[in-house]
Amino acid sequence: MISLAWPWVLATLPLPLLAYFLPAASPAGGAALRLPFYAELPGLAAAAAGRRSGWRIGTAVLACVLLVAAAARPEWVGAPVNLSVAGRDLMLAVDISGSMEQPDYEMDSRMVSRLAVVKAVAARFVERRTQDRLGLILFGSNAYVQTPLTFDGHTVAAMLRDSVVGLAGRETAIGDAIGLAVKRLREQPADNRVLILLTDGASNAGQL
Repeated sequence: MISLAWPWVLATLPLPLLAYFLPAASPAGGAALRLPFYAELPGLAAAAAGRRSGWRIGTAVLACVLLVAAAARPEWVGAPVNLSVAGRDLMLAVDISGSMEQPDYEMDSRMVSRLAVVKAVAARFVERRTQDRLGLILFGSNAYVQTPLTFDGHTVAAMLRDSVVGLAGRETAIGDAIGLAVKRLREQPADNRVLILLTDGASNAGQL
């Protein structure tokens, strides 16, 4: 259904009528431009006004109504969506260091990089986690939370799909990635929090 966030704005609809009923301002004194055909101008103005006044007023009224309606912030409110909260909290920590660009895996009859294989496998895994909250950490020389815990698996898969080797540096800070995941998961129930670490090497960077 459509609702208005600020319905009180509709109270301003009658305001343009004030400009119509207010008395016109008196002309200011001063120099005037004298025209030899001045006597003919009232007739020309009346004829033009008769032709255009109708659609001009209609256009002005429509524009005013539309502007006020837009200012009232109409919103489309859909049906409520029930989200299951009975699943686990899963944090994916994916290695995007320099070694992950090695093309030593075969997929669909062609050689692809290690990161491409991880993306393909993790995407299928994310699609099946319909009742779990998922998060994504990308790490290289540093570790970053790319997606916090969320039920929106499509966003997690999209962020993983858009990741590239070297985005977080060329080295491998596995300890920092694990520490960051622990920090994000430590407030969750102990029996529902899971870290999935996807890497191809040993830790050679970071503080942990």
